[in-house]
Amino acid sequence: GSSAAGSRRLELGAAGGAPVPACLRPEPRRRLSSSSSMNVFNRAMKRRQKDWAASLQERHQYDYLREEVGARVADRVYDIARTFPLALDVGGGKSHIIEHLNAVRLHHIAADHQALKQTEVSTLSVQADEEFLPFRENSFDLVLSSLTLHWTNDLPGALSQICGVLKPDGVFIGAMVGGETLYELRCSLQLAETEREGGFSPRVSPYTSMSQLGNLLSRAGFSMLTVDVDEVQIHYPGMMELMMDLQGMGESNCAWNRRSMLHRDTMLAAAAVYKEMYGNEDGSVPATFDIIYMIGWKPHESQAKPARRGSATASFGDLWKVDQPGGSQKP
Repeated sequence: GSSAAGSRRLELGAAGGAPVPACLRPEPRRRLSSSSSMNVFNRAMKRRQKDWAASLQERHQYDYLREEVGARVADRVYDIARTFPLALDVGGGKSHIIEHLNAVRLHHIAADHQALKQTEVSTLSVQADEEFLPFRENSFDLVLSSLTLHWTNDLPGALSQICGVLKPDGVFIGAMVGGETLYELRCSLQLAETEREGGFSPRVSPYTSMSQLGNLLSRAGFSMLTVDVDEVQIHYPGMMELMMDLQGMGESNCAWNRRSMLHRDTMLAAAAVYKEMYGNEDGSVPATFDIIYMIGWKPHESQAKPARRGSATASFGDLWKVDQPGGSQKP
């Protein structure tokens, strides 16, 4: 990520002093989509939140969701029967995907160098803004991303750039938070703030739906799309503990239109509403995360294509004749 909104910083290095591949050398251009004027999130604040979370001594105890999602993204890599000489992990962070992959399937990967774990895959360290990928087109066989794209202001542009840096017939496999994620928290805060303060501001960030994401992937240039959603429910002692964990994950709200503080009595009222409306019999409260998984391929002439309209040689009206001896007439 960048250290300030609108800027970018790139650092490259290869283990053992090996030369950096030409495809990883920075290019000055910035490719933006027509929707790049959208500015929902304070990206500088999000970087500060993530840096603070990374500095925590007990930071590993907040990795449970990223670990689970990273493993599921890796599973989707193994579902594809091919090897990937060069891959990119967008927003790799602590290697939650890479640690589940082996060097047989994946030879080299470029990833966010911050807090990289020891992995079997040869790793090039990169730091760059997810919204401005500084790589040459047609460079990577595989692009991965897990739980980072939901904080981009220009998601269509980011997806378009990912498609651009893929080689033809390359594949993008990603996961992002979306749908009705944290609806329990959102509703509880809105009800309490409306009652206590006469109105409310967004306390939970807006998320992309599965259908919207499918449309964005198609617009970005991907083909042979697969988009599905997993609902993950995690139970906490109470709302305060949930919000503390979101802070520890670096996942607190950073929307520009949020109000900075909630009064203490409003917070206590929201916690009571949360427990009353959604609480479990054992006193805990659930928090729902909708994780949207996506797979998209960069088009190539070798890929299967839908049949040309009007090229069918049989009619649906003739299907009843199947298994009829001699094509006998319908009784």
